[in-house]
Amino acid sequence: MSVKERMEGKLTAALAPILLEVIDESHKHAGHIGHPGSGHPGALSSTETHFQIKVVSDAFTGKTRLARHRLINEILAEDLRSGVHALAIEARSPGE
Repeated sequence: MSVKERMEGKLTAALAPILLEVIDESHKHAGHIGHPGSGHPGALSSTETHFQIKVVSDAFTGKTRLARHRLINEILAEDLRSGVHALAIEARSPGE
């Protein structure tokens, strides 16, 4: 299972989203420090390192932007510790 698929599964299970897009943007960061094949010390082993997440869920109703981001970071904590280097988040409640 890919990192993207694993993250999609965790977000779906935790948030029951109306809309969910997990976009792998790792190819845009090839050669950056830490990216596989960059030649830099400490380069990550996974090629899936940079993602953009767009999610709409009732779970975000009444929550601030910061609270929404924290919730997603908690859900994906294991992935963030084990190779996901960057996460761009757009989290909205229905109707926003």
